[in-house]
Amino acid sequence: MLQRLYISNYALIDVLDINIPEHLVIITGDSGAGKSILLGALSLLLGGRFDPAAQGDESRNCIVEAQFDDHIVRRVVTPQLRSRAFIDDEPATLEALRELVSKQIDIHSQNSQALLGSDAFRLSVVDSFAGNESLLADYRRAFENWTALNASLKDLRALKEQASRERDYITFRYGQLCEAALKSGELEEIEEKQKTLANAEQIKDTLVQASGALSMGEQSVEQVLRDAGRSLQKIAGCYPAAEELAGRIESCRIEIKDISDTLDSSQEKIDASPQALQQVESRIAQLYDLMHRNDAASVEELIEKRDEYARQLQSADDLAGQEATLEKDLAKADGICADLAAQLTAKRMAALEPLSSYLQQAIRELEIPQAQFRVECVPEKHRTAHGAENAVFLFSSTASGRAADLSQNASGGELSRIMLCIKSLLARHKALPTVIFDEIDTGTSGSLADKMGRKIVEISKDIQVIAITHLPQVAAKGDAHYLVYKEYNPEGAVSRIRPVEGQERVGEIARMISGSSVTAEAMAAAQVLLNEAN
Repeated sequence: MLQRLYISNYALIDVLDINIPEHLVIITGDSGAGKSILLGALSLLLGGRFDPAAQGDESRNCIVEAQFDDHIVRRVVTPQLRSRAFIDDEPATLEALRELVSKQIDIHSQNSQALLGSDAFRLSVVDSFAGNESLLADYRRAFENWTALNASLKDLRALKEQASRERDYITFRYGQLCEAALKSGELEEIEEKQKTLANAEQIKDTLVQASGALSMGEQSVEQVLRDAGRSLQKIAGCYPAAEELAGRIESCRIEIKDISDTLDSSQEKIDASPQALQQVESRIAQLYDLMHRNDAASVEELIEKRDEYARQLQSADDLAGQEATLEKDLAKADGICADLAAQLTAKRMAALEPLSSYLQQAIRELEIPQAQFRVECVPEKHRTAHGAENAVFLFSSTASGRAADLSQNASGGELSRIMLCIKSLLARHKALPTVIFDEIDTGTSGSLADKMGRKIVEISKDIQVIAITHLPQVAAKGDAHYLVYKEYNPEGAVSRIRPVEGQERVGEIARMISGSSVTAEAMAAAQVLLNEAN
């Protein structure tokens, strides 16, 4: 139930803060006083879009706050038109705010009868009457799971088809790279080898020359150094420094011998055959060709490509198994969904006759005495989020007429009365804490207005009803009565709201009867209406 409403800086409302009692709350006021502004503010709590023109003082936040039995909700729009939502003083998404508030209040205005053309709304009437809330929630979860599995299987099959088309190509590429026996760092190594083989003759000649230089003449450099060292050893006893010099010469001799041996062995290792060069150059060409074909910049990237091809081939092999698993899961989900849909269908079909009878009687009480009203369920071609069927409302205002589609066979006034009856039913069966009627009695008068007022009173016995009305017959039946009015100050007009009681309430109802000039007869008539209501 809506216990309190606070509005700040919204359209003509500077500050509004009212506590709202139980049962039937009446709101009246002149046209343009600001009654619709209240609904506009409440629509923000239902996730409605904020109209920048509704921001009164552009330097202040616009705030709409409502207190329900269990929650306090708030919508704040900053001067920069940024919107924030809060539930119990905690930040929340606009969707979370809308979902919570939609379970607390239902706003029914003159254009709400357009809902009668909505497939989802008509079916919700049947489900509310049949008590399908829990079953419908189970079905929708099953439907979402079934839909998700269908989509996953479709995607998997597309992937499998693509993998099948690409398998030969990937297999060929993978085979090439495996056959190439790739090794990390190989290209750099054989490119160095290629340089050596390409210059083998020059390298070998140079090595020979260097080796010969170390052994030219009658004595080799090694022998010369050996002799020099021995000579120094002879004078080491009388010249101590000769010992050190002899050691250094010996070190040079050993290094020279090692260099000479290396030069000799290197000459033997140099392969100057054209076949060896051709073999290396062929391998280099192979690697570069593979890199070009596979869009790789190095042998390491080729190895990564090879491993990726292997994974793709393995993944393609796994797709068949995944497809079988998904098909099994989908069949199970389909069975669950079909079973829940069948349960929904059975409960809906069982509810059609009593629902039709209830609504037909309620409509006849609103001065359509020969009304025919029937609810039917029509199978859908495909399963939907709402089940396996749709609901249609059939109506005729006369006993002799053929009941046909409601949207084509009812006048605006009849639609308004039918919608009131449906809202009455929904209020009971959906257990909505609060229903707001916004001038749904427009265009009615006399006994019909009184009967619509009685219908609204009937609804308010179970839930809180807030009725914005121009009809004195309805206004007199309220448990509480609020007046919306304009107050003028130097800055302009602002909308105010306050409770009216006692003689002031009699005067307000009299004004609704006679207009701006309240007569004694209107006061007397207003008092009669209030006495009858009490």
